[in-house]
Order: sequence, then C-alpha cells, then structure tokens
Amino acid sequence: MNFFSKKQIEEPQNIEELLAEFKAVKKQCQKLAGEVKSLKEENRQNINKIGVIRFNPFEGFGGNQSFSLAMLDADNRGAVITSLFSRDGNRVYAKPIENGVSSYPLSKEEKEAISIAQGMINPKPQEPNSKEK
Repeated sequence: MNFFSKKQIEEPQNIEELLAEFKAVKKQCQKLAGEVKSLKEENRQNINKIGVIRFNPFEGFGGNQSFSLAMLDADNRGAVITSLFSRDGNRVYAKPIENGVSSYPLSKEEKEAISIAQGMINPKPQEPNSKEK
C-alpha cells in the first residue's frame, strides 16, 4: 500500500469542461466571499478590545491590587469592570459602555482602561509592588 502517491486529477479535455470547472470555482468563491462577509459582521460584536490598569486606590498603604478592566467590541460597546481591594474586603463594580462612554460616572482609572482598549493611549509599564505577593 502506497500512502504517498498523489491522486491523479483528471484535466479538462475541452473548452466546455474548462468553462464548467471555471463556473464551479467562481460559484465556490462567491459562496466563500459571502461567508467571510458574514463572519466579519458577527466579529464586530465580539469583544476584541481590552484595556486593563492596576492601581492603588488608598494612598500610603497597600499595593496595586485594584484594577479596572475595559472590554469593548468593534463599535466601542461593552463594559468596564473595576475591583477595589482593601484589607476589609473586595468590591467589584461593572458599568456598561456605549460608544466608548458610560451613563454612569467613570473614575480616572476606568477612563484610562477604556482609552487603552480603544488604542488611544499606550499602557504605562507598571512596576510590581514589593508588598504584592
């Protein structure tokens, strides 16, 4: 048994067979183009922009254990999630985003996370805090 032999493909014998093959390829290309267009439209609604910023909401103690995370689609719709960590516990807030803004007041960290997600600003390199472990 020879698994490496190539399958012989029959070549078109005349112009009619060649045109029939060309029409079949053209039809397949049109079908694939429609599928690609549909996938592009569906992808616009997927989360494809992410921005995260870590910060310390309490000056003087603690570390950068709090964060804001912005998750947006191609039309800048999505949510920003903020976690505020303290010794007493952790609070998590979520705010909807429409066209890059929220109907709720946003903190400067939330605005920065949204800007990072939108590619408007580059994220600042953040030094690991020695108190974080």
